[in-house]
Parts: sequence; C-alpha cells; structure tokens
Amino acid sequence: MEKNPKFDDIRPYYEDEIPAAMKRIASSDVFPLLANFVYPNEPLEAVRERVGNFKTVKEFQHDTMRRVNEQIIARSTTGFSCSGLDRLNRDKQYLFVSNHRDIMLDACLLQYHFVMNGFDTTEITFGANLMMNPIVVDVGKSNKMFKVERPGGDIKAFYRSSVHLSEYIRYVIKEKKQSVWIAQRNGRTKNGIDATDQGIIKMFCMSEPHNKIKALADLHIVPVSISYEWESCDILKALELYESQFTRYIKKPGEDLNSILTGIMQQKGRVHIELCEPVTEEELMAYDHLTNNEYHKVVAGLLDSRINSAYRLWPNNYIAHDIRYGSKAFSAFYTPEEREAFEARLAQLEKYEDWDVDQLKDIFLGIYSNPVESKSVNKI
Repeated sequence: MEKNPKFDDIRPYYEDEIPAAMKRIASSDVFPLLANFVYPNEPLEAVRERVGNFKTVKEFQHDTMRRVNEQIIARSTTGFSCSGLDRLNRDKQYLFVSNHRDIMLDACLLQYHFVMNGFDTTEITFGANLMMNPIVVDVGKSNKMFKVERPGGDIKAFYRSSVHLSEYIRYVIKEKKQSVWIAQRNGRTKNGIDATDQGIIKMFCMSEPHNKIKALADLHIVPVSISYEWESCDILKALELYESQFTRYIKKPGEDLNSILTGIMQQKGRVHIELCEPVTEEELMAYDHLTNNEYHKVVAGLLDSRINSAYRLWPNNYIAHDIRYGSKAFSAFYTPEEREAFEARLAQLEKYEDWDVDQLKDIFLGIYSNPVESKSVNKI
C-alpha cells in the first residue's frame, strides 16, 4: 500500500528503512552487549554481519527478537504459556488491549507467541519517554513500535495527539491490515489493580466520532490478561507507591531504563498470557442507548471484567492475601516452601529502615493480593 506521510511522526519504520536501521544497530557501541545476550554462543563479528544484513522486519523479528524472548524465558522464568489463540481468526486484524505490568515484556512475549504459532505480529504502542537514545529508537521502530505521547500540561496539544493516535490505530487496522497492541491505561499497573482507563476507550472512538458502535466494532477489540508469578519490578513499584503518598512522584534520571532492565533480568517464575473473548458488535449494540461518556465507561468495565477474570492467580497472590489479612483462607493454594520464599522477598524491604517499613510491606502485599480481590469481583 502507499505510504501515508500524515503519520510520519509516530509510525514504525517502513520496510525500505530496515536495512539502514540494521546497519546502525550492528555498528552501535552497545551492540557487543546485546549480541552477547541474544547470541551467546556465536562470534561477535558473525552476529554483527548477520544482523547488519537483515532486510525486512520479519527477518529481524523472527531471528533477533525471537531469540531475545527465548533468552528472557530461559533465564528469568520457570514457564511461559499463552492460551486463547483459538478465539482469533488468522486473517483478521485486532486491537489487543492488555493489562500492563512490565514496560517491555507484556507486548514482547505476546509477539513471541504469535511468531511461534505462525500468526503475524502486531504494531505496538511505545511511550515517547522510552525513546531514550538512537539505538532504542532503531530497535523499537524495527520491531513495529509506534510512538505515543504521554499526557502533558497542554490540554489542546494532548487532545490533538489523542485524535492523531486514534486515527493511526484505525489506519493500521483498516488500511495497513495489521493488528495493534496497546495497554489498557497510561503507564504500568503498580498496585496490582488492573483497570482500563475510560479515556483510552474515548480515544479509540475519536477517529469515528459519529457512530460510537462502529467506532469500536471496526477495531475488533481483544482484551489480553498477562500475569507474572513474581511481579515485574515489584520492589521498585512498592517504593514508588510509598513515595507517591507524600509528594508528586517525579521519575529519576535513568529510571525507565532501570525498570526495563529489571523487568528483563528479574526472576519472574511462571508467566501466562490469556487472549480473552473478543468484544463483538452485538455486545456493543446493547449499549447504543447510552451517552458517549456512559458508553466509554461501560466498555472499559467490560474489558476489565474479562481481563480480571482471565488473570491467572499464583501461590504468591494467595500468600500475600493471607499475610495481609492475617488469614489462612487460601492456605490450600500454596506450600510452606512457597510461603517461605515469598516471606524472604518481603523481608528485603526491611533494609529501608528510614521508611515506615510496615506501611511499605503493606503496599508490597497489596501488589500481590489485590488481583485476588479483582478476580473474585469479576469472576464469571
């Protein structure tokens, strides 16, 4: 299809831009470090030549990015599973709306699952704040990532960027014939409570403002639920939530990069992704009588119900709930050894002795125990 310059400010690379991007990646200063992680048993110069000669997105994704995920799964998980592919039509494009627990891995692991099962990968939203340097931009845009601006103080500018994003998502699905992955909210869930931002649903509708049913039905929304046995960046999230109680939290220099690297390297235990039942036009029609605001709210609630119902609870979730509420209600769902391992991780917070450690621990426990409450409320 023809290129559309309207979206040049946010789009991923076109196919004819890949060869130059691959050469830049292969010649970058950090390439030896990346090559050692992704291709640990191959000579550096052989890897440099291999990556530098990729000509297509598919080559990059099916070789390098596939191996990235294989290394992450092998080094930092005890199992990775995904279910729900049978709910998808291989020849149809979807808008995958996912809960968001890790900056990179939520979307990255899903792409890996698609590659391994012969499905096309999706385009992926990528926060403008994460495009920290040229190699991150090259890797991201070669991996079908497109830029999303974070909300700022300028309301008019944010509205314009929201309309632009909405138009791009519709363009990708309807004209480029590609699927899209987007998080259910701006930024990661830090307290363990997965909730779809009503504003995200409003944004989807901006590019089809005269028919709210068609606006969403055309996008073929599929809720996605990802759950980590050991929550990504759990201690970092607890510290941020603690600080946020007393002051407006401002990210420190390099914090996003630290979260990305921690998410990749931290032990995650088992990881599961569930592709939930797609939202149908028939379901949406039931809300046709609602005002736009009510419609956005109820659709967000529909996604929440599916995401939370599909969320896979692990022993750590039940352990945290029992500890937090001084109960043994869920003791049948974990072993003494699993509880001991969780308590050892909880004890790591005791080194923050200048803080209110009990409060810090309660926040940490909430990260793991809140999904138990959410699943109970949304259980179908």
